[in-house]
Amino acid sequence: MISRPERFLRRVGAMAAKEVLHIQRDPRTLYMALGMPVIMLMLLGFGLSFDIERIPLLLADGDRSAASRELARSLLGSHELAAVDGSDASAAETALRRGQAMAALVIPAGFERELLAGRDSPVQLLVDGSDGNMARQIMGKVDAIVRAASQRRAGFAASPPLGVKVYTLWNPAGRSALFMVPGVAAYLLAIAAVLLTALTIAAEWERGSMEQLFASPVGRLEIVLGKLLPYLALGMLQLLLVITLGTTVFDVPIRGSLPVIFLAGLFFLAAMLGQGLFISVIARNQLVATQAGALSSLLPSLILSGMLVPIENMPRILQALTIVVPARYLVHALRTLMLKGGGLSVVALDLCAMLAFTVAILALATLRFKRRLA
Repeated sequence: MISRPERFLRRVGAMAAKEVLHIQRDPRTLYMALGMPVIMLMLLGFGLSFDIERIPLLLADGDRSAASRELARSLLGSHELAAVDGSDASAAETALRRGQAMAALVIPAGFERELLAGRDSPVQLLVDGSDGNMARQIMGKVDAIVRAASQRRAGFAASPPLGVKVYTLWNPAGRSALFMVPGVAAYLLAIAAVLLTALTIAAEWERGSMEQLFASPVGRLEIVLGKLLPYLALGMLQLLLVITLGTTVFDVPIRGSLPVIFLAGLFFLAAMLGQGLFISVIARNQLVATQAGALSSLLPSLILSGMLVPIENMPRILQALTIVVPARYLVHALRTLMLKGGGLSVVALDLCAMLAFTVAILALATLRFKRRLA
């Protein structure tokens, strides 16, 4: 005689096998799960960059002396700023207005004469402030170079009595890719996982194939687990693909425990798949499920996960909303494990939060999954 647990597992396995056949017959599902994340990771990984690289800087040299040329060489020596010729401050403002340069350094006439006389010789930096983040980076970079050049010219006597040595940990080059790729990975997994289950299960409601399930002795929980397990396996393959691309194409390191990374991914995918199932159970329509899935996964995972903006900088009401956004915990876990290192103990709170969300959303989906058509 077959025991109840064994019968439960057999039914779940049968449901999962049926769902695998649906996936094999529908190439769009495989593209959404495996093709779309690769394309989006490449686009977002290369496109979302906050690094200063070859920023056009207009040099309006009104002195044309050895000292002004030395200052220009110092600015262009890092290869982060590219020279754009100019004549005076009015030409610099015109170039900024037309978008020909993002910053302009105006060196006044008599610059070298004032330096040789031991007097201050200020230079003017004009920055296009329409992009606030880039403007702050340019101001900081140019200010540091000008101060260093001034100190070298003044000699050690002008050096401050106290000095600060800065050591940047985990991302010494300050590359955006190392910071962005873990966040992009969570963003892509969230979108694909929610839309996969929301669309495929909503399609079954539209086709009427749910009637056959309702006529069978399969229970609600068995249907839910049987439908989620194949997509969970597909999502883990997607996670492996995204991490492999991140490490090979963008040189993102993995300093922490790889099994813990996949454990975090497993909890997150289960949460997102449960969210997609919950949406499909309520919507029962592919169009509505697509809109609800995009709104509930795309925007929160992009804005409220800490992927682009630190959560600490958000208004308090948005900080409170991030508590129920699973992407927040995966972004933190991936950045911690991949960039800083460590194991289970450093991301235990993130794992617990994602597990709690998974249990809650699956319970809601199971309760809402009524064995009736109306």
